[in-house]
Amino acid sequence: MQVPSQEAALRAPAQPRPVAAPVKPSLVGMTRQQLRDSLAALDVPERELRMRVGQLWHWIYLSGARDFDVMTTIGKGLRARLAEAYTLARPEVVTEQVSRDGTRKWLMRMPSTGPFDKGAEIECVYIPEVDRGTLCVSSQVGCTLNCSFCHTGTQKLVRNLTAAEIVAQVMVARDRLGDWPGESPPEGAFVPSDGGRFVSNIVLMGMGEPLYNFDNVKAAMDVVCDNEGLGIGRRRITLSTSGVVPMIPRAGAEIGCMLAISLHAVRDDLRDVLVPLNKKYPIAELLEACRNYPGVSNAKRITFEYVMLKGVNDSEEDARALVRLLKGIPAKINLIPFNPWPGTRYECSDWETIERFSQIVFDAGYASPVRTPRGRDILAACGQLKSETEKLRARARMMLESGIGAEGMFSAAE
Repeated sequence: MQVPSQEAALRAPAQPRPVAAPVKPSLVGMTRQQLRDSLAALDVPERELRMRVGQLWHWIYLSGARDFDVMTTIGKGLRARLAEAYTLARPEVVTEQVSRDGTRKWLMRMPSTGPFDKGAEIECVYIPEVDRGTLCVSSQVGCTLNCSFCHTGTQKLVRNLTAAEIVAQVMVARDRLGDWPGESPPEGAFVPSDGGRFVSNIVLMGMGEPLYNFDNVKAAMDVVCDNEGLGIGRRRITLSTSGVVPMIPRAGAEIGCMLAISLHAVRDDLRDVLVPLNKKYPIAELLEACRNYPGVSNAKRITFEYVMLKGVNDSEEDARALVRLLKGIPAKINLIPFNPWPGTRYECSDWETIERFSQIVFDAGYASPVRTPRGRDILAACGQLKSETEKLRARARMMLESGIGAEGMFSAAE
């Protein structure tokens, strides 16, 4: 058998590479303008665009449609063209975990944007309570802030989520909870006693810093708040920031939601360690921005989040200093028992210490609820998103590279 020379091989025509089918974009999560542009791309007449956008908006965001065929107010011809060019795909739910307390955590994989994009992964958490159902939404894949007490903060930032990807988390939650007209909840799910929506409140407290992805967060909240669709009011949306001071006034003026500040310390030297962003925007600048937050009042108080770390920030003097710092700001203080995670150097404050701290703040005239830890058994609690998933995957890769199969991985984990 004659082996072709290197020169002959170079002269040989290259074998065509398989061409991946183009990825059809999803309409789910799009703004009204984006839906309009998508319809215009299908040569829908200008005079029809406003009506067609309204129809799509109704079907996607009010009815939760998953198939173009159910959109009976739209003609068959346009439905077929829509199905040929677009999808109604949501992020894929890779895993779902349900806590003993009813909290649900979803690991979601976003639809790929091309043949070489596997789709970003984020986590989203649903927290049922007696009078509300709160969805904790992510705004970035990973995080840049490196807060020393936060497990999620140990992950590198991959990218910002698009507005559509932020909205899509709400859509997936409603899908999984049966929270659309005519649908039923899964067995054991929280059912609102007033007959209202399962997802009634949104907190931008998931992965990432929302004010570092301002434009996409704003566009997403505009979609979420639209009364002709998802219809979640701005007073039921809370944006949590670690203190990106220059963006706080814009958040109040342009998003208009409730504001939460991840404070966690009353001294700059300590906050520099706990929340390194403080080195750029120290406490005094942060609190000045809070005093000037558009619309702040006793009816629209700012929430200050304060994680309780044993022997670090939980003394009675810290409590009194916190009261002095917040003087003049309509505020509520959420005291958060620390959620320990493997490798952390911090411990949760003793319960008696938390109660004393809370009482000092309460006696000064501030609401000081102690946040009940939720979803700890599925690592859905504050500061734990996606970290365990990443750890398990890294362990699996290590075992495979070492020649250990799945059985070995689980025995090693034990």
